[in-house]
Amino acid sequence: MKLSDIAEQFQLESLGNTDVEITGIAGLEGASEHQLSFLFSPNYCDLLVDSQAGAVVLRPEDAALTDKPRLLSANPRMAWARIASLFDPAPLAMPVIAPSAVISDTASIGQGVAIGAGAVIRSGARIEDGAHIGAGCYIGESAKIGKNSRIKPNVVVYHDVQVGESCIVHANAVLGADGFGFEFDADTGDYIKIPQVFSVIVGDNVEIGAGTTIDRGALNHTTIGNGCKLDNQVQVGHGTSIDHHTVISGCTAIAGSTRIGSYCLIGGAVGIVDNIEIVDRVEITAMTLVSQSILEPGRYSSGTGLMPGYEWKRSVVGFRKLDNILKRIKRLESDQ
Repeated sequence: MKLSDIAEQFQLESLGNTDVEITGIAGLEGASEHQLSFLFSPNYCDLLVDSQAGAVVLRPEDAALTDKPRLLSANPRMAWARIASLFDPAPLAMPVIAPSAVISDTASIGQGVAIGAGAVIRSGARIEDGAHIGAGCYIGESAKIGKNSRIKPNVVVYHDVQVGESCIVHANAVLGADGFGFEFDADTGDYIKIPQVFSVIVGDNVEIGAGTTIDRGALNHTTIGNGCKLDNQVQVGHGTSIDHHTVISGCTAIAGSTRIGSYCLIGGAVGIVDNIEIVDRVEITAMTLVSQSILEPGRYSSGTGLMPGYEWKRSVVGFRKLDNILKRIKRLESDQ
């Protein structure tokens, strides 16, 4: 399409020759003469000088950095997110039900639904209008998939789980497996399984990454609020509640019955213990262990920063001595 078409569709001011044909998007370093690129920060203006991009999106205050055809946006990253949808090569599923799909007679299938090969839809399940169920998916008894949601291949949605409208659940995610609940019986020396009788409730416009697991609850539902984004291989424990528009990066593990507020940003490989509360608008950096409630908004970290290996080994020796050092300080202070 022409650059002018993109400018009109996203209501962006343009400069230069807007008749240039745009066939795709790319980074500044790898772009070709018919690709649109983006300058997110003037710190990268050196890349812009050498770029072969046919056009660029940048801030109005950076417009003089190049003579290329350009679109002006106060937030080039947001413009990128929106424009990229025009060039997304992901195939769109046609509203067709594969002959090999196994669908219960008591399941409800809406209009314009696509169901891939080998998918299983159990009794009482409800697939609402425009939803797409990928190949090999399992949708359990009385589960619900909301309008226009996309369930990618091999996703497992257990019984009674509810997925809202316009959600994306990526391949091999599991929603509604049993929470990890056992009680030790001293008389028999065995662990007794605690039935996980509640379910998982996912709001609207939620994205759940590949291989992510969200467990059902024993005393209450596990809930994921509207607009939440969960990366790949995130574990959400039983009975946890995550409020609206919280974003969680990959490999984070959240133990059961934790309450996480709205608009939180949780980095990769974070560990969060059970039965604590994290209020709204908390940012937790990668590899942090959250071992207690966070009751004030802000940015939180734990662990130690990266250092050369030989320095780390010396530091470990020092860590082991900290308890004795603190005790000596207390004695010294008490003697004064």
